[in-house]
Amino acid sequence: MDEVILQKIDSLVRCVLRLQTKAPFSLEKLKKDIDLQDIVIINLERLVQISVDIAMRVVSKRNFQPAPATMSQAFEALGRNGVLPEDLATRLQKAVGFRNLCVHEYDKINWEIVLTILTKHLDDYRQFGKITSQIAKE
Repeated sequence: MDEVILQKIDSLVRCVLRLQTKAPFSLEKLKKDIDLQDIVIINLERLVQISVDIAMRVVSKRNFQPAPATMSQAFEALGRNGVLPEDLATRLQKAVGFRNLCVHEYDKINWEIVLTILTKHLDDYRQFGKITSQIAKE
């Protein structure tokens, strides 16, 4: 049993739940409420980073080659090797780009995209957690 992955999945679940406690809300509220923006962005950043950490751990555990050189390549490797459905792997790769925008170019965040992530893509992290929890229990 891989306790590191399981602990990270617990953190992933907490981030999803934190985001759910703040929804539903309107785009207008999100654009005007700086505290809400901070809560949402920090938890989205954490979700992506935790997911990357889990992905890298799975890649290492399964000894997939070549080893990923970037965060998004970790998800690519999981998709290519059949750990994740290809469409989920692709969405998680795109999430890395969004995370980078949040971290490095915060002033360029498109709040409509953020709202779409919150309303349509949190299940990606639930699915990822479910799949990787099975791997952690092997």
